[in-house]
Amino acid sequence: MSHDPETLRFYGAEAAKYTSRGQEPSRHRIEIFLSHLQPGATVLELGCGGGQDSEFMIARGFDVRPTDGTPEIAHAAETRLGIPVATLLFGDLDERGTCDGIWANACLLHVPRAELPGILARIHAALKAGGVFYASFKAGDGEGRDQFDRYYNYPSESWLREIYAPLAWDAVRIEAQPGSGYDRKPTDWLHVLATK
Repeated sequence: MSHDPETLRFYGAEAAKYTSRGQEPSRHRIEIFLSHLQPGATVLELGCGGGQDSEFMIARGFDVRPTDGTPEIAHAAETRLGIPVATLLFGDLDERGTCDGIWANACLLHVPRAELPGILARIHAALKAGGVFYASFKAGDGEGRDQFDRYYNYPSESWLREIYAPLAWDAVRIEAQPGSGYDRKPTDWLHVLATK
């Protein structure tokens, strides 16, 4: 399945509010990610939300293909960006060596734990040799739901390393950092940068 119906329902119902809250792009993380890519490289964004991260990368001259799993959010991002934004569920990603980079900021954290290894395998397959993959997760010690009934896999660093390990990554770097999210609550984040 690779998605949680209740979580998708939340984003569909809250799309207008979620995409118009003035969220800033993740500049620092994007700059680190882009520093591993050649100018003009092809980037697939998964879970693009309002499109702010894609907008930032496009402005830097990268060939970005934004996608989101919720049609209403994809439409909002398309309106903002002025380019097509496909509706794509993670489990429907089926590409081989098409991307120099894949950006998945605060979205794979909604994938059911049992299905995350399969999604990572799809992402790995879609990357070219030497490609770079970024994802961020709300840290924890087991799956659960938040106040909005959104599902989270809440991984620990050791658990993430275990599920990344079976794939042929050249390097996997994980950095922990405090932050927040849509709920405005203090949150411990795990930022993962993997190179194929």
